[in-house]
Amino acid sequence: MELPILYSFKRCPYAMRARMAIFLTDTICEIREVKLSHKPLSMLEVSNKGTVPVLIDKNGKVYDESLDIINWALRKNNIFNENITVEQVSYSHELIAEFDKDFKFHLDRYKYSSRYISDEKLFHRDACMTILKKLESSYSKDVWFFDNKINMIDICILPFIRQFRIADTNWFDALEEIPEIQGWLNRFLESNLLKNIMINYNTWEPENKKEFFPYKPIES
Repeated sequence: MELPILYSFKRCPYAMRARMAIFLTDTICEIREVKLSHKPLSMLEVSNKGTVPVLIDKNGKVYDESLDIINWALRKNNIFNENITVEQVSYSHELIAEFDKDFKFHLDRYKYSSRYISDEKLFHRDACMTILKKLESSYSKDVWFFDNKINMIDICILPFIRQFRIADTNWFDALEEIPEIQGWLNRFLESNLLKNIMINYNTWEPENKKEFFPYKPIES
């Protein structure tokens, strides 16, 4: 049986959110781990954007935006259906858009400051913190953002906060302004969900043996 094909890169936050949706909806794909410095021609032929994730479904339809891949997975198994209110759905969409645009813009210029104007590094860090402080005031003080059930907002935003922490782990962990966000992130970092989507795969080559995602459930 032909399976959907997912071009991915382990550490990319967009690919991470797509893999989480695929994992949580019990979907199985052939996974092709991409080396970003040597992107496979077969991926570029179906998506000239040259970025991951890219998914090709069983009918040959291409999805090359992470949110489109998430929605594709949810159409098969809407695990988030009726978990939250209409107002929370609207808030989720607004916040995800803010992270994809503003937070990601400042995150790149903070984490990879050597590629940009280095003396603006702290400006971009502070811009990210402004967004996180606003998020802190909206957090439910529960396991996930809204309650005890994981939702769209969790899988879409946490990979970016993870990257923000990685830029200066000691500084982030010592922060006192955002304890709820730190707790939310730490629970994600310790979760089986993260373990299951951060499996090491061989860099894909056409002659390689097929590999599949999810690989093998990790329960502890």
